Amino acid sequence: MSAENKSVKGEIPREDALKLCKEIREDNERKRFGAGKMQCLFCYRIARNNIEKLCIFAKEMNRGCPQVNRRYDALHGV
Repeated sequence: MSAENKSVKGEIPREDALKLCKEIREDNERKRFGAGKMQCLFCYRIARNNIEKLCIFAKEMNRGCPQVNRRYDALHGV
C-alpha cells in the first residue's frame, strides 16, 4: 500500500460524494474569497458539465476532493 493510500479513510459512495460536492460548492459560492471557493471554481470549469471529470472522482474511492473528504469524514465520525 502506498503512503498516499494510508491516509484514505474509506470509500465515499458516489451519490454521497456528489451531494456533498453540491453542498460545498453552494457554500463556497456565498463566500467572497477563499481557497475552497477557488478550488470549486476551477474544478467545475475543468469538468465542463461532465461530472466524471470532477475532482471527487480523480482518486480511488471517490476521494479526490479534500473538501468533500473532510465533510464526509466529519459526518460519519471517521
